[in-house]
Amino acid sequence: MSRWKELPAALDDSERQLLVQLRRLKDRSGLSLAALANRTGYSRSSWERYLNGKQPVPREAVEELAQVCGTDPTRLVVLHQVAARTRKGGGPGEPAPSGPSTSPALREPRPARTLPMRRTLAAAIAAVAVSFGAGLMTAGAWDDDAPVTTAGTRAATTGYLRGQTYRCDIQRGNGELRAGHSDTRAMLLDINSTGFDVVEAQCLLREHGFDPKAFDGLYDERTQAATKAFQAKHGLVVDGIIGPDTWGELRR
Repeated sequence: MSRWKELPAALDDSERQLLVQLRRLKDRSGLSLAALANRTGYSRSSWERYLNGKQPVPREAVEELAQVCGTDPTRLVVLHQVAARTRKGGGPGEPAPSGPSTSPALREPRPARTLPMRRTLAAAIAAVAVSFGAGLMTAGAWDDDAPVTTAGTRAATTGYLRGQTYRCDIQRGNGELRAGHSDTRAMLLDINSTGFDVVEAQCLLREHGFDPKAFDGLYDERTQAATKAFQAKHGLVVDGIIGPDTWGELRR
């Protein structure tokens, strides 16, 4: 299977999270882009543009990818809506502008969602919006000039400072390893990710014997290489992406 291109550095975090999830879903299905085109209403070149961040992926494409891969689309749809709102300047927590959706192929009308489904989706969107808001705060998007305090309070009270080296204060609490920068077990990290979640991962990688050589919150090639080596040792998918499964092993 061919290696994915690095996603554009200019992509918003919410858009990046969506594309990482779609890429992983596609890889796990074993389908090539050509096979995906044969099973959906989108061409191979369209999928190439969507999954490499060259063009925003339509919601219908997200739903079709989930369908052909045999997975529930709800979480992906939530991620898509958060990304779409952020892309249009409203932020993760604000309503998305209304308007007709477009698609390259005609499709049968979808049945209207029931009220409970709408409520479930709305609750999920709110939860993801809070999650992305916390991630942006951690990455210093709103507070780049805040002073650095002790390791245990950085993620909650200060902004991430690019270019600074952070201390790893490894402790075990409630059966989990922690380095004092983030308590996440789910945030997806890939090349060009930044922030305290990355610092946390870098510290935990070193604690497990896979030194990324930097503790600056920048997910670079050295951090990716350390992650892949860690994943290989622990029988995980060796994709260099830190997600829930890799976090689970890092926290042990």
